[in-house]
Amino acid sequence: MVLKALDPLIRVPDWRLTTAEILYHMPDHPAVLQSFVWQKLDRAPEFPELQRFLEFWRREIEGPLHSVRVASTALLRPAELRYADGELRLH
Repeated sequence: MVLKALDPLIRVPDWRLTTAEILYHMPDHPAVLQSFVWQKLDRAPEFPELQRFLEFWRREIEGPLHSVRVASTALLRPAELRYADGELRLH
């Protein structure tokens, strides 16, 4: 019971910063494509927030979808370290 209350406050490793580029047809000029960028924290691999947004788009917005390109990156990941190959001297 306590864990369910804390779930919205704790970031689970499968939370990702998700960006979607949505191309859609202009309602008045169907041959013209317009771009819209959507970004939110979402859970991989189902992406429920993105799915809800796309359903809203299909239901409420007049511009029919052409394509959706999705990029996602993990919020929690190991540090990326590498050794430099050189030396800098001051004075």
